[in-house]
Amino acid sequence: MTRAVRAALRLVAAAGLAVDAVQHARLAGRYDAVSAGVSQGTLFRVEAGAATLAVLLVLVWRHRLGDLFAWLVAVGGLGALLLYRYVDVGPLGPLPNMYEPVWFTDKTLTAWSQAVAALALVPLLATARRRPTDLPPAA
Repeated sequence: MTRAVRAALRLVAAAGLAVDAVQHARLAGRYDAVSAGVSQGTLFRVEAGAATLAVLLVLVWRHRLGDLFAWLVAVGGLGALLLYRYVDVGPLGPLPNMYEPVWFTDKTLTAWSQAVAALALVPLLATARRRPTDLPPAA
């Protein structure tokens, strides 16, 4: 894969994760009342922070561990969003019941941004280049 393609994938992934971070940070206050020990608003803030860190790792560190972290944030966020959209899980320990069986603009935008970020990261992870120092010693 060329450097230009890798750079474009990084920009797409970072943009998707940035939208994820902004949406979760912006919506967190609306969900502070949904609580069972830990509020849904707090969980939204954690997601926003993780997505922000993922953006920085993808753009600045450009290492497979950072890409993997970013992919996990995107896939984990999308998985949680879809789970709580379609399944009434109920409260889980300190986590509140986050079931919300509707689609609205912010949720749709977040889902698409997480999906785009995850998909952009797959080729980066699949074609991660090994540095000469990562190679096993010659026999």
